[in-house]
Amino acid sequence: MCDQIGSLVYVCCKVESVAGARATSNLLPSTRDCGKSFDNRIHGGNVTRIDEYPWLTLIEYTKPGNIKNFFCGGSLINKRYVLTAAHCVTGRALQTNVPTGVRLGEWDRSTTQDCERLANNRLDCADPHLDIGIEEIIAHPQYNENAANRLYDIALIRLERDIEYTHFISPVCLPMAEEMRSKTFDAMKMDVTGFGATETGTSSNLKLKAAVDAWTNADCRQKYAARRIYLQNSQICAGGEAGIDSCTGDSGGPLVVRQRLDNRDVYVLAGIVSFGPKQCATAGWPGVYTRVGAYADWILQNIKP
Repeated sequence: MCDQIGSLVYVCCKVESVAGARATSNLLPSTRDCGKSFDNRIHGGNVTRIDEYPWLTLIEYTKPGNIKNFFCGGSLINKRYVLTAAHCVTGRALQTNVPTGVRLGEWDRSTTQDCERLANNRLDCADPHLDIGIEEIIAHPQYNENAANRLYDIALIRLERDIEYTHFISPVCLPMAEEMRSKTFDAMKMDVTGFGATETGTSSNLKLKAAVDAWTNADCRQKYAARRIYLQNSQICAGGEAGIDSCTGDSGGPLVVRQRLDNRDVYVLAGIVSFGPKQCATAGWPGVYTRVGAYADWILQNIKP
């Protein structure tokens, strides 16, 4: 009972969707635990430090004969979920390459123990990477692999068990606050990371990063409309500088931007690598990313303890 005036009794009821969203948002880490970066589809990229961008994950695929490989990236968002692109986990191309696991805490794919030599000649070594099986894949139900503009290119991967955060494995912050959900980060400098195709045409063993500038939605829409690809507000564009881009193998990976949240400087997941020009790192043609803020409610509705 909320109130009573004479014989009238007022009862207050919570709206189920709001209550559910608030409860589910408690499953996401606070800014104390997310977006901390301790300072090849990446063209013109620089090698990261061993403990930078600790939310970057690799998605493992298995094909007949138990042959395993990594073709997409993702971002750890809490102890149980990875956010990636829908085209990385659904569609015709995955009939023979089935997503079977996620690798966390990787820095150098060519070594079992990742170590970086510091300026004082000491070795800084990471914990061993972590391979976790997949319990469930939730692709956005409206994603259509035949659509040229790749709307709704977003998916959640539920890991088979909770993981513990470490110095080398921790989540990225999500744009969940109301003022962040519609933000397009126009002209801001952003970072894209991955292990995908590099300018040499081969996959990188090392985790790479590249700085890219966000475009305005209007400019990017106009650019892609010339190719009859019609973008929406749920997408953002970044890059377009010759030799610097995200490419094959970084699909599903993170586009992050540094923001001040709760009096902390943290990295926020602004976008998910979706698609771009056929020739990577083509001058004047930005990459297209799924804008995470546009799917805040969808994420909250689909994660569980």
